[in-house]
Amino acid sequence: MLVKRAMSKVLAFVIIGLMAVQLIKPLGLPGLRQRRDFWKLAVGALAAISLTVLVSHDW
Repeated sequence: MLVKRAMSKVLAFVIIGLMAVQLIKPLGLPGLRQRRDFWKLAVGALAAISLTVLVSHDW
């Protein structure tokens, strides 16, 4: 259970870090070439964290 929580937190911190880097210097990946594209990382993070919660949920 502790590992599942840690995975969600680590994923969140990694995405926040990527968003900060995108605002400072764009990553240059397809779809992330401009600073204003940082919102795409937020949408991806929301989807990834939601998927992590769904997969780790005990039914």
